[in-house]
Amino acid sequence: MSLVELIGQADERGLAVSGLACLDRCIPLLGGDDEVLRPLWAGLADDAGAAEWGERLEQVRGKLGGEFGTADGGDGGSDADGSGSGEDEAVLLARRMLAAAPVERSAAGIRVWADACSVAALRIHRLLDPLKDAGDSVDARREGRTEGMSPLVAAELRRQITVLELLAGHGPAGLRPALEVSTEGRRVLRAVVSRKSRRRG
Repeated sequence: MSLVELIGQADERGLAVSGLACLDRCIPLLGGDDEVLRPLWAGLADDAGAAEWGERLEQVRGKLGGEFGTADGGDGGSDADGSGSGEDEAVLLARRMLAAAPVERSAAGIRVWADACSVAALRIHRLLDPLKDAGDSVDARREGRTEGMSPLVAAELRRQITVLELLAGHGPAGLRPALEVSTEGRRVLRAVVSRKSRRRG
């Protein structure tokens, strides 16, 4: 089943976990530590946490600082042709993911956010991958066309699919392994960002 299909079939908790996991893996771009999203993860364990989602989200935004503008999640020019500053665009995309998170954890709002986060996270990995991804767009990857994927993009696609499958198959019990999958991805991206920073230095 393609990533697009999995998102289309996911329930509210699965969508919230999917979006949060995408954001979690990209936290190194925002200067956040490994624990900054823990309150949001904790709130997904039971239905009671939905009422506290908005308050915890605002706390996270306060800790990460910065200006939060409109999120569009769309494909941009430098993603396709490699022009411009890929890392700067990746940071902007990560900020937009956080900006777009809905204060109310309703199914409709979370579905839009989870889908946008999926696109943005794949674009971020594509921008930061030292090897070129041969596909025309991340949409093709999400729909299951995976020929010529670069390693970083392939790993991110696999993690997004795994997280959704865990929640679909195990419900709340899939939350911990989904967090473990995301933690692994965050470490990978942190290493990539660190290498790029050392090269600039």
